[in-house]
Amino acid sequence: MALALNVHTCPGVYAVLLGAGISMASGVKTGWAIVQDLVGKVATVHAPDDPDAAATAAADPETWWENRFGEPLGYSRLLAEVAPTPAARQALLAGYFEPEDGEDTGKQPTAAHRALAALVKRGSIRVILTTNFDRLMERALEEVGISPQVIREHQIDAMKPLPHSPVTIIKLHGDYADLEQRNTIDELGTYPDAQQRLLDRVADEYGLIVCGWSADWDKALARTLEGTRSRRYPMFWSQVGKMSDPATRLTEQHSAAVLDGVTADELFTDLQRRVEALDRMTATPITRDTAVAQLKRYLPNPLHRIDVHDTIDHAVTQLLDNSTQDKRPVSGDDTVFANNLRGYRADADTLLHLLANGVFHDDGTYDHLWQRTIERLSRLRDSNLNHFREDLDQLRLYPALLAIWTMGIAAILGRREQLLARLLTQPRWTPLFGNGQRQTPDVYLNPYRVVDGNGINKIDAPPSGGRWHYPQSHFIRQVLRDPFRLVEPDDHAYGNAFNRFEFLTSLIAMDQEDDWLADPWPGEFLLDPNWGYADNSLAADAEREMTPAWPLVQSGAFGGDLERGKKALQALIEYRANHPRW
Repeated sequence: MALALNVHTCPGVYAVLLGAGISMASGVKTGWAIVQDLVGKVATVHAPDDPDAAATAAADPETWWENRFGEPLGYSRLLAEVAPTPAARQALLAGYFEPEDGEDTGKQPTAAHRALAALVKRGSIRVILTTNFDRLMERALEEVGISPQVIREHQIDAMKPLPHSPVTIIKLHGDYADLEQRNTIDELGTYPDAQQRLLDRVADEYGLIVCGWSADWDKALARTLEGTRSRRYPMFWSQVGKMSDPATRLTEQHSAAVLDGVTADELFTDLQRRVEALDRMTATPITRDTAVAQLKRYLPNPLHRIDVHDTIDHAVTQLLDNSTQDKRPVSGDDTVFANNLRGYRADADTLLHLLANGVFHDDGTYDHLWQRTIERLSRLRDSNLNHFREDLDQLRLYPALLAIWTMGIAAILGRREQLLARLLTQPRWTPLFGNGQRQTPDVYLNPYRVVDGNGINKIDAPPSGGRWHYPQSHFIRQVLRDPFRLVEPDDHAYGNAFNRFEFLTSLIAMDQEDDWLADPWPGEFLLDPNWGYADNSLAADAEREMTPAWPLVQSGAFGGDLERGKKALQALIEYRANHPRW
């Protein structure tokens, strides 16, 4: 709790010190384990007939090396012995640090790396010290669109100042591709002057979060921390297992908060979760128009894929949270119906604007997200309730109906009618009553099954009195106009897109295995006296479009069968002939 509060309150003032422990879950060997393995291989080559040569050498690499070569074990000398050319060294070491061909899961950034990358993206962490040779931290940052400043010993003089870089990774022991790595006890005893000065500065000016570092072998690093204590921010130290004597001395000297028994994955994923929770608590809610502007910036950039999902999911969640029974009761009189009808529309306002603009500007990348939105909203009517009024219970699907109608119009305006097939036929919902048969949105979101027409006529009657022929269609046409002001300013073009959505949805709805489910979405598109006859009518347009390349057939509507589409059109024409309203 203290760590999360400090990191949230003081973004950018904590540096992270990462040891081998953060990478172990990925399957990457520690630097010392690589030395042992390489020395064992050298021993095997020099004594091919001794089956114990590798194990003996790996047990005490430094002693074996000095006895065999008459000099102290050095990393550069070891690499020169096993791989004398740069290309050979690169190939040899890559096998320890990079995934092998066809390997999907090994040697990838861990949950800790990815959580830390998220904290960097937020601005919480800007300096990372690491003793590791691997590039897992760099890869995790690149996954979230961040290109870190990576500093090794020979790059310090040319580095950007720490405050001027979004994040700096200081590789204290080098990189696996460097010849001048630090890995043996002698190599870890001292640092070059420039590196020591940089390390002193970080230790003095930043708070420190230590994870996966034992302090046993890195004498120069341990001395630096012993000799420098941040005057500003406390130290946090994550430890699994028994703490070494040097680590114990350091934590006592710095009065560090020790997180005992906490792995790297647990530490950083928990820290990310707590910091984000504090963000949500303190964040100023963004306006509807700001949310739309952000979404339009996110959509074309693949690096903002998660932001697109979060923006839509957050709006859906807010709507669901406002749709509880205490706010939208399912029992009561006509006043409750009118309040719920208007309340659902008000609660959905931000989401509808996001959907209108998001679907219109999307190129198909996020079709699964638009479908998921319908699935989530449909769950509002998943629970069976006692003591309900039927029209109020049915109205729980009104937000889903508004959402699918909005996305359908946007798809038509954006010339992406193939999305209609996915939205209207793929999400499935099981009615609370009946035979338990799962239904698609073209059936269960039929406006006649969701919104009571009598209720609408009571609160939105024609100015001259009487009733609307298609009250649901007339009412929804009005309440959805505002979300499309940016997408389609022209009222006539909006009206045409609205009519075409009703028409195409009705076509799809007429294509059912069970005839009793085959009902159109009867709407004001049916009121044109020349609807099925004039060359410019919706029916005539559809008849011309019905070729094998028709987007609705290509995307799976009518089971991908053009003849079924033609049959549905004929059925819709017959329905209108049998139900005249003009």
